[in-house]
Amino acid sequence: MSALSFRFLDEEAMIAAGVENMDRCVDVMEETFRLMGQGDYIMTGSNGHSHGAEIDFPDESPIPGMPLNTGDDRRFTAMPAYLGGRFGTTAVKWYGSNTANRDKGLPRSIHVIIVSDTDTGAPLGIMSGNLVSAMRTGAVSGLGARYLAAPDAKVLGLVGPGVMAKTAVRAFMSARPSISTIQVKGRGQSTLDSFKDFVAAEFPQVTVEVKDTEEAAVRGADIVTYTNTGSTGREKYPMIRREWVKPGAFIALPSASSLDEGLERSDVRKVVECGLMYELWETEVPRPWYDHLNLIGMRFQEMLDEGTMTPEERVELGDIVADKAPGYEAGVISVLAIGGIPVEDVAWATDVLRQAEDKGLGIELPLWGAPPMA
Repeated sequence: MSALSFRFLDEEAMIAAGVENMDRCVDVMEETFRLMGQGDYIMTGSNGHSHGAEIDFPDESPIPGMPLNTGDDRRFTAMPAYLGGRFGTTAVKWYGSNTANRDKGLPRSIHVIIVSDTDTGAPLGIMSGNLVSAMRTGAVSGLGARYLAAPDAKVLGLVGPGVMAKTAVRAFMSARPSISTIQVKGRGQSTLDSFKDFVAAEFPQVTVEVKDTEEAAVRGADIVTYTNTGSTGREKYPMIRREWVKPGAFIALPSASSLDEGLERSDVRKVVECGLMYELWETEVPRPWYDHLNLIGMRFQEMLDEGTMTPEERVELGDIVADKAPGYEAGVISVLAIGGIPVEDVAWATDVLRQAEDKGLGIELPLWGAPPMA
């Protein structure tokens, strides 16, 4: 029997392999959603469309030493999926998350990705996954802009200028390089300063205008995104009001946010990455769903349940990319709900792993010389 080995990529090797190449990442996400539109993918769960399996910790426990929830976000999640096309791999993203990590100088979530050969099940690569996750999240916003934003979009309205905002800006600039102004609303001066420094270094042609309110950040923007962090409970989610939104604007929402009644009306286009993922979440999340899972896609599910939205009004991003549904329409506001799906991680991790192989990056580690129980 053959010996088996896999390639280990630490974050330095991932960066050298091109994990931060946003132009390529947006293109890879386009491939991914085209394959999804064709049905060439598999996820886990009872309906084959699960976000993943999650371990949550209790707020209180009588058991000594039991880890407790911290800040609504102590959890472990495994996100497996298969993606076809030129990828043809099966992978899983495994991560632990704890808001208290920031007090230890660590990111809230720490990600590791295993990419496997779909035929044999053998591991092909094990890699640091934080940049994969951050880049693909931003890239999906950029892909949405490629298909749903005005081709000559010039103004980006952004609320929440943290880490997620930086990858989102890279993606929007990749999709719509005509952007010349960013209207930003933040809470802390240090975060705003860091964001302004980032834009000045990477996109010196873009002017950053700091705004005092969400309304001022949104008004007049061709593209709007909320990349803020937040707790659960809809009363805590920042609101977007239709009167603020420019006709024809594209709104990308990868984080907690609320739409007013005007933006919930049927003439506003509502797009999701994977509707069946939200439908499965209905069985896993207590009611009211949107209070427990702060993604705008869960509000869409509530609207479907209430009868205030029809199934035909919910559009799949994969159908738009696969030319099964129309893209940008002048004057029509579009909202893209971004919840994160495993196939996105499979695609970008596989692509970066192959780039690393081509460049000889990482460390080749043996799994075994001969299988001990073959």
